[in-house]
This record gives sequence, structure tokens and C-alpha cells, in this order.
Amino acid sequence: MIYIKELISTMELVTKYHGVHKYSDEDVIVFKKGLPGFKELKRFIIFPLEKNEVFSILHSIEDIEIGLVMVSPYAVIQDYEFKIPDIYVQELEVVKPEDVLVLTTVTLSSDIKNMTTNLKAPILINIKEKLGEQLILDNGKYKIKEPLFTIKSSRGDKKC
Repeated sequence: MIYIKELISTMELVTKYHGVHKYSDEDVIVFKKGLPGFKELKRFIIFPLEKNEVFSILHSIEDIEIGLVMVSPYAVIQDYEFKIPDIYVQELEVVKPEDVLVLTTVTLSSDIKNMTTNLKAPILINIKEKLGEQLILDNGKYKIKEPLFTIKSSRGDKKC
């Protein structure tokens, strides 16, 4: 009997802003078309933002300076929904809906009231095939700059 053990090489990404992160080839998410503004970057990894369970970082392994803060849109709007066009289903090789991770980019601000997320352009990741793409939604239901936080007031919740 012969046993063959697959060796998974571990690499380190030394980022400019988010420290050192170990990853393997299996962790790399490929964006065949790149992302808007970063068309030349195709390979990314995702990791949680340090000391924070809500946000994660989608970081290029090709450019140590490019890392996007991400959030689940369902943390912002519980009934967030849209139809994934058939062409995206094919390109991402989606077999089951539960294989798709949906994230949205976050715009940071020193003032928490000004932090927003882009619900109009979710990033779709097939977590099984490690393929990703950004979808631009063609509807007026969601905003490019949706506030992340709400203020409690005597008149009820109010978005910042």
C-alpha cells in the first residue's frame, strides 16, 4: 500500500496595514476580471479584521497595499436580496446558493456616523470554487453609501 500526502505550502502575506497573515493556495480567491479600480489584481485572500467579528478584509496577494474592508450586507439590512444573473452563476461556477458568500465594501471614516457600505455593488464569492466577482445591481432599492450604524433616539432608531 502506498500513501501519498498532499503538501500544502503555507505562504505569508505581509500587508501594509493589517499585519502578517498566513495562507495557502486553497485560500486564494480568484477574481478573473479583477475588481473595479483594481482590474490588474486577480488574487485575494479574506481574513477577519483583528479584534472585530463584523468586518473582514479582502486583501490582494499581488499588492501589499490593497485591502478592502468588507461587511455582510445582512448585518446592515436583514432582508437584503437580489437575483444573481445567470451569466454570473456560470462564471462563478455556482451549483448551490449556499456556496455563495455575499459581502459589501465599507467606506471608513474617523467619525463612525459617516461609515457606509456599498449595497449597490455586492461582491460574490463562490466559497467552494474560490471564484469571485463584483455585481453592480441595476435597481434603485439599494444605495452606494448606506450608513452602517444607527442612532437610538426617543423617536426610534435613526440611521446616521
